[in-house]
Amino acid sequence: MTTGTLFIIAAPSGAGKTTLVRRLMAADRQVVHSISYTTRAPRSGEMEGREYHFIDVQRFLAMRSNGEFAEWAEVHGNFYGTSRTWLEECVRSGADVLLEIDWQGAQQVRARFPDAVGIFILPPSIAELERRLRSRGTDSDDVINRRLAAALGEMRHVAEFDFVIINNELDAAFDDLNAAVRASRLRFPRQFARFPDVFRFIDQD
Repeated sequence: MTTGTLFIIAAPSGAGKTTLVRRLMAADRQVVHSISYTTRAPRSGEMEGREYHFIDVQRFLAMRSNGEFAEWAEVHGNFYGTSRTWLEECVRSGADVLLEIDWQGAQQVRARFPDAVGIFILPPSIAELERRLRSRGTDSDDVINRRLAAALGEMRHVAEFDFVIINNELDAAFDDLNAAVRASRLRFPRQFARFPDVFRFIDQD
């Protein structure tokens, strides 16, 4: 029986997922952040093994053919994938692993890891999501409209997740995220695997 927990966090662009995940990683040292493989070129300031594992298309396709990914996707002509073997080893060793992926990736991961805990982060409203996207000042109206349309598509899958956090106020949303992580660790299968001696009173026959 595994002793670690696999956390899947998904959210539409602008919901505040990145900020919340960074705060969680800084506050909870038991959580390990999953590093994906990608075929895109590193951006300025990115380091191999920190943001991504950067590999060429040929190696990615070979890994995919060998069933080495728990999930993979093609986005804007580049491939992205999460190592299945690495996840299995981490969870088996007792580590809690956090994946930032979309709902499609979450479906793939849950097919292989049915005990994974899904957490979806929602904005308080579409109007607020649009305000946040526009406040960045980096995208055109056309790009923002596409992001909003994509966000609506993603948000329709919110019922597939175990926990839903509405990020209206950042500190409150972080408290909710931390509570979801802590509560997941207290589920019976996890506690039974971590502390078998405590449960010797249970009839194993």
